[in-house]
Amino acid sequence: MSTKIKKAGGAEPDEFEINVANELAQLELSSSELKASLRDLYITAAKEVDCGSGRKAIVIYVPYKQQKSYQKIQARLVRELEKKFSGRHVMIIAQRNILGKSYARSQKTKGLRPRSRTLTAVQDAVLEDIVYPTEITGKRTRCKVDGRRILKVYLDGRDQANVEGRTDTYAAVYGKLTNKQVSFHFSS
Repeated sequence: MSTKIKKAGGAEPDEFEINVANELAQLELSSSELKASLRDLYITAAKEVDCGSGRKAIVIYVPYKQQKSYQKIQARLVRELEKKFSGRHVMIIAQRNILGKSYARSQKTKGLRPRSRTLTAVQDAVLEDIVYPTEITGKRTRCKVDGRRILKVYLDGRDQANVEGRTDTYAAVYGKLTNKQVSFHFSS
């Protein structure tokens, strides 16, 4: 088994997760520019998401504490992984915990649940992770007459050439992970 995957609670990884972890290990061995950066990094999970019309995307979950290290090499790492997985889009997302409204701390550590662990904060952070390295410049929630809500996300216009082909994948992955509809637009 690869040392590039460590599941929470010591659970056994499935076949797809082992495949992704092995590809990361191969990249560490073969790529001299990624070798030092990937040495101490590992993943916690990997998922294949159906994006409609026969396309699939790969979502790789990494520990929250290693997110900054992954973001330093994300452009090169994603490019190499997309080559290995025959052009499927790859997204790296930090593994975050959501604490419910009924969260109660022990007597020792009194206090409210942290804002970073609420459902809204985690879903906003997932959206930021999905579109990284592009910046989100604005968000609007559109409420339709039939009660549906659609989140309009405005991305930085400077990255339009690089990201425009991926916006459908971003919307599909965010929809699968959060059950929210989202549409991406570019600010001018």
